[in-house]
Amino acid sequence: MSAVMPDAAPDPVYHAPPAATLLRTPLDLLDAIYDRRSGLTHLVGEPVPAILDALAAGPASAADLMQRLADDYAIEGELAALRARLAELAALGLVDARAL
Repeated sequence: MSAVMPDAAPDPVYHAPPAATLLRTPLDLLDAIYDRRSGLTHLVGEPVPAILDALAAGPASAADLMQRLADDYAIEGELAALRARLAELAALGLVDARAL
């Protein structure tokens, strides 16, 4: 008798919030991001600004987003690390993760 493994859940598609929602200000090596919806200010460093810039081009899965980042930056990252950053950004409300 063989065990049937459930299919892994597909990656969500990540969406950037509307441009008017987040107010970004560069502060040397960090960016200050004020979220008008929550009233919270976040101080973030790379790769967060690059991820948000890449999502501004439109919704993307983690794999698609990795390709966008590779097109613009000399990166050699692991998809798992990008997924972790996206999960953190979703928990903060800076991106929206939606199931396919």
